[in-house]
Amino acid sequence: MDIKFKTEEGIFSVRVRAIIINDGRLLAMHDDVSPYYYLIGGKVEINETCEAAILREVYEELDICAQIVRPVFFAQNFYTDDLDKQKYHEICLYYLLDISKTDLLSRGDKFVMHEGKHTLSFEWLEINELKDKYLYPLFIKTEVQNLPDNLKFILERE
Repeated sequence: MDIKFKTEEGIFSVRVRAIIINDGRLLAMHDDVSPYYYLIGGKVEINETCEAAILREVYEELDICAQIVRPVFFAQNFYTDDLDKQKYHEICLYYLLDISKTDLLSRGDKFVMHEGKHTLSFEWLEINELKDKYLYPLFIKTEVQNLPDNLKFILERE
C-alpha cells in the first residue's frame, strides 16, 4: 500500500525520484497521459525504505538494477497538478543513481517501455536546455546543473 491519502485540502504522498545523468544529459520521462516530463520514481509503500522504493521503481519502469550513489535532495513540493487540478503536498527524496552496469545507454536518446497498461516514454534531456522544457518539479531545472555533495533541503510551491 502506497503512502498516500486524500483530504478535502488535497493529496499527500511520500515519493522517491531518480536522478540519472550521463554525458551532460538527464533522463526524464512522461507517460501516456502526461504532457510534461518528470523524473523516474514513484510512491513509497508502507514499511518500505526510500532506498528500496527507488530501486523498485527504477526496476519496474526501466527493467534495470541501478545502484544508489547518494541521496541528493529532500523536497517538500506543494503544487496543483496540470492535469487533474488537484492540490498536492509531496515529500520526496531524490537519489543520484549509477546505471553504468546496465544496458540503459544502449537504448538510445529516446525509448519506450511498458508498465502494465501504461506506455512510458523516456528521453535524455540536455541539462543546459532544461529551462525550456515542460519539466516538473521546477527546481530540478536549475539544481541538477550543480548537484550538491551533501543532502540539500528544498521547499517548492508551484
